Amino acid sequence: MLNPLRPAALALAAALALTGCGADVTTQSDGKDRTPEADRHYPVTVENCGERKTYDKAPQRVVTNDTGITEIMFALGLEDHMAGYVMPDDKGDTTSVPWKDGYKKTKWLSKERINKELVLDARADLVFAGWNYGFNEGEGFTPAELERVGIGSYLLSESCRNGQGKARGVMPPLEALYTDLRNLGKIFDVEDRADTLITSFRKEVADARAKAAVGGDRLRVFLYDDGKDKPLTSGAYAGPHDIITKAGGDHIMKDLEDSWTTVGWETVVDRDPEVIVINNYGDTGADEKRRFLKSYKPLAGVSAIRNDRIVVLDYVDLVESPRNPAAISSLAEDLRKFAR
Repeated sequence: MLNPLRPAALALAAALALTGCGADVTTQSDGKDRTPEADRHYPVTVENCGERKTYDKAPQRVVTNDTGITEIMFALGLEDHMAGYVMPDDKGDTTSVPWKDGYKKTKWLSKERINKELVLDARADLVFAGWNYGFNEGEGFTPAELERVGIGSYLLSESCRNGQGKARGVMPPLEALYTDLRNLGKIFDVEDRADTLITSFRKEVADARAKAAVGGDRLRVFLYDDGKDKPLTSGAYAGPHDIITKAGGDHIMKDLEDSWTTVGWETVVDRDPEVIVINNYGDTGADEKRRFLKSYKPLAGVSAIRNDRIVVLDYVDLVESPRNPAAISSLAEDLRKFAR
C-alpha cells in the first residue's frame, strides 16, 4: 500500500501554503473580501469535455461527488468555495493525506448517491462530478437537468464521453488530471496553486519513471476492479493506464478505448498478466477479491496467480485524483521488486 505522506507531498503542501500569502484584500460594499486582481480576472472561459464554459465569478457553493473529485478541490485549497461533498465511507484513508484538513473543514453531505434534491438543499451553484461519477441519465441526474434549475456543472475529464455512445475518455489519464487542475485554477483564480501542483506531480512521475525496472520486457499488468462473471477493468483512458505504464509495466488492456469497462475472462487468460493490481473499495474488499482470483479455476495458469504477484491499491489512488502520482511511485517499487 502506498504511503501518501511522502516527502514530496509534504513539501508541496508547504509550497501551496506560501502561495496563499501576501494578497491585497479589499472589502466591497456587499461585505465580501476581494482582491483588485480577482476583479480583473473575470470573466474566464475554459473547455470542459468539449464544451466552452464561461464564469463571471468564482463559484461559492460547490458540491463534489466522490473522493478523487473532492480531493482535487482540497489540493487546490478551495474548501472555502465548497458547500460540501458526497462520498461513501469505504473509499480508503482520508486522515493522512496532505490535504486532510479539507475533510475537517468541509461538510460531508451524504454517504449515499448524489441527487438533485441534495444539491438543491445545499444551495449549490456548481456540481463537480462526472459521467458514472455521479451523473447518470438513468437516475435523472445530469448537467442538463441541473442547468434547468439554475445550477452549473463541471465534468471530471476522465469521464468525458468520447463519442455518440457511453464510452468514456478523450485524453491520457494524467493529462485529464492536469487539465482539470488548470481549468479549476482558472475558474477559481488560483492558477499559481494549480501550476505548483502540476509541476510537483510531473516531477514525482518523472522520478518514478527514472527508477522503474529497466532491462528486459515490461511486466504485463492487469487491473482488477470487481466482478466474477466478467471483470471490470481499466481501458486506456482511466487512471490505471498511466499508473501502470509510467510505473514501468505493460498495461494488458491498453487497446480498450474507454475508461472503466468490462472484458471477458478469456481475454485476461489469453493475455497472461504477470502482475494483477486490485482496486480496493466497496463491500467486496481486497482480501475477498484476492481469494476469488486465486480460487477461480480459469485463472489458475495465469502467471500472476502462479507466482502470487498481486498488488493492492485503494480506489482513490486509481481514479483521477491528486493521489495518482504517488500511486505510480508505489507501483513502480512493486514492479522493481517483482522484476528482480
